[in-house]
Amino acid sequence: MPAKPVKKAEMKCNVARRTPDHPKKTHVVKACEGGKEKVIRFGEKGAEPKPPRKGESEADKKKRASFYARHAKNIAKGKMSAAWWAAKERW
Repeated sequence: MPAKPVKKAEMKCNVARRTPDHPKKTHVVKACEGGKEKVIRFGEKGAEPKPPRKGESEADKKKRASFYARHAKNIAKGKMSAAWWAAKERW
């Protein structure tokens, strides 16, 4: 089943939302910065994100650290990158 089209004009700026019917991505957001707007889909379907939580295991901490290390260059690009949104919402 194909995903419903996202209408950029109807979306709020910088508010991520889930996309349960999208075949590959878990979230979508309209990123707005410096007068520019961009629809970004992010989050791998089926991936198990590890947000920080009380009493988490060392393996979870290492998994999150690996994600940040692997995507650091793209996270540094700011709100207009999918990596930044994935780090904020899922990790």
